[in-house]
Amino acid sequence: MALPKDHCGWTDRGYLPHYDKAGLVQAVTFRLTDSLPKSKRSEWEHILGITDDAERIRQIERYLDQGAGSCILRQPACADIVQNALLHFDGVRYRLIAWCVMPNHVHVLFETFSGHPLGKVVHSWKTFATREINKLLQRTGTLWQEDYFDTFMRDDEQQWSEKDYIEGNPVKTGLVPRAGDWPWSSAARQAGMA
Repeated sequence: MALPKDHCGWTDRGYLPHYDKAGLVQAVTFRLTDSLPKSKRSEWEHILGITDDAERIRQIERYLDQGAGSCILRQPACADIVQNALLHFDGVRYRLIAWCVMPNHVHVLFETFSGHPLGKVVHSWKTFATREINKLLQRTGTLWQEDYFDTFMRDDEQQWSEKDYIEGNPVKTGLVPRAGDWPWSSAARQAGMA
């Protein structure tokens, strides 16, 4: 993976296409490996006939928000590990704008910096969190689904809408009454909780 040249634009590793450019604000979602079975994706595509990517993503988000899978990120120590991974290189490799660690998935809105491609940043978060959570839970194996969803923000309006969505996710799913009450999010940090 010989990216830089300020990150080369569109890339594809055989999964989802990703757009990567230094200075671009990206919304990324990655999820636990057991949070979305392949059978569910097939059901949406074949039985329900959902072929529109935007609608498929909405279906996936609704399903994730119901708390599918082991939801090990519901354990405070596991959520702390993921949040600390996100915060570790903030201001060095990227600039965090918003984040939320949900029970079975993670949302992050951030600006990439030159020399730190999107894929490598996400890989570092997932690799660190896997190692530390596996150690904590005395387990081995894969923690995250292989790929991630990303969307680059076309303008400020889209960026602030995405920020509201990310920080409001725990409220929408009924985990807390106010966004600032969810400890593993940028909203809590802004509210002075974290």
